[in-house]
Order: sequence, then C-alpha cells, then structure tokens
Amino acid sequence: MKVETAARRSWRADHCHRSRAALDPRSRAARFVAVCAVLVSVATAVACSVSQEQEHAIGAADAAQIDSEMPLVRDTVIEQFVTALGKSMAKNTSRADLDWHFSVVNSPEVNAFAIPGGFIYVNRGAIEQADRLDEIAGIMGHEIGHVVRRHSVKQIEQAEKGQVAVVLLCTLTQACRTIGGRLAIRIGADAKSAHYSQHDEAEADSEGVVNTVRAGIDPEGLPSFFQKLLDTRAQQPTIVESFFSTHPTDQSRVSATRKQIEALPPVSGQDLMRDTPEFHAIQARMKAYPPPPPPPPQQPKR
Repeated sequence: MKVETAARRSWRADHCHRSRAALDPRSRAARFVAVCAVLVSVATAVACSVSQEQEHAIGAADAAQIDSEMPLVRDTVIEQFVTALGKSMAKNTSRADLDWHFSVVNSPEVNAFAIPGGFIYVNRGAIEQADRLDEIAGIMGHEIGHVVRRHSVKQIEQAEKGQVAVVLLCTLTQACRTIGGRLAIRIGADAKSAHYSQHDEAEADSEGVVNTVRAGIDPEGLPSFFQKLLDTRAQQPTIVESFFSTHPTDQSRVSATRKQIEALPPVSGQDLMRDTPEFHAIQARMKAYPPPPPPPPQQPKR
C-alpha cells in the first residue's frame, strides 16, 4: 500500500491547482493549449481530477491535432447530416451542455471513436457499410455514451505519467488502428492496457441504446450493426479489422444488447425510426466522395 507523505500531498494539491489554472480558458495558457500538442494538455491533468473545463481543453487540443493529421470528409451536406443526427441524441443526454462536434473521417475502415469533451468521429466506411439509419445512429450513440460516462477522462485520471501518451493516442482517439498508420505513433509495451475495458464498452452500449430511443430511433440498429460486422469478418476481414481491434465484439455482446432492448418499456405515441430515404441519399453521396490521398512515404531513419 502506498503511503502519501504530507510533502507529497502538498505537491499534489499545488500541482492540481496549477494544472487547473493552466487550462483556464480565460488564461493565456489556455489559448496556447488550443494549438499545443495534445500530450502537453494531458500531462497537466495527470495525478488529479479532471474538471469539465479541463476535459474540453484536452479534447479541443486533441481534436485540433487529429483534424490536421487525419483525412476528413469536407462535404457540407454530409457533415450537416451527421452533425444533426449526432446532436439529436447528444441533446437528450446528461451532458447536453457540452459543445458537441461530429466529423467524418475519410477512411474505408469501419470504425468510430470519441475523445473527451464531446468530439465524435465516424469513418466513412461505417456510413457506407450500414444497411439502415438506425445502424449508424447506434454506433454514434455508443460513442456519445463513452463521453457521457467520461471513460477516457477516467483513464487520464488514473494513468501513470509514463502511460499518458499511450492512453491518449490509443484509447482516446483509437488512432493506433483506425487510421491505418496515418499518424506515426510509437506504441509501448503497455499499449493493450490502454484500450477501453469490457465494462466501459458495455456501459457505452447501454448508453447507445438509451440515446437512440430518446431520439426516436430504433435501438435495434446497434446490435444489428454488430451482427453485420461479425458476418462481414468472415468474408472481408480487412475493412472491419480496426473496429474489432478497438471494440472487441462477439455473439454475447449482440445478445446482451438485444436483451437490454427487450427489457425497455414500450414507447407510447410514436414509432421508432429505422430508416429514411435521406440517409441512403447521404450514403450514395458518401460512396461518390473521392478516396483519401495515399499517405506520404516514410522517411528513412538516419
């Protein structure tokens, strides 16, 4: 058992106080954080609790780096559709006060990820592979659930200082596998410990079910998409590899999600939406969107 000395307690309290001051949006340091490397932001939060203000600063800095490194879809019609769908669910959560942002990554890999503060990214591959609106809504509702439960933030709070880079770049953004090497990330031996736990994934599934229902969308889309990916893995494992690497899924997960749906009270006065012509128009537009440029060749090591 570790014993914390008075001196260490004093340092910890002072460190946390200075960390919060550094992330105060009214301070010069906060404005600098917006353009700093995200590791600097996280380092200030280690060893003390992360406030919502700090969470947003960390997420904003991380999002700025991701947006500069990853190929994003720049199509106003697609962006507006995905944002409207995401906000229709986020506004009914316990964290509706967050400044939610939704983006589409120009990657054929089927995946999605969330970072602190309400930043959600969906790969074009997920949109293209979904059969119905409720399927893509279920995946987005799941990622919203990670933010609502503050899973990434809790990992930051619990991380040892030496693990921060791995926790941030692997767990928070899922960047280790979702962008196929677009980011040059060196993963340490403890990288596998940075993934969301099965408990976190189950909580996010539960949130995803609730989030879709509150938005008037059929929650069956989430287990249906899980099942589709399980079936796809047998024929086309490459396009779903990144999803399974960051969202371990088997038949028991599908069953658990459907069991939760069966236990929900009936929704009176409305029919839950499963699909819309608008989604398929967006899907067709997405399929016609140019593929991402090839990654630049790696420079030889000196």
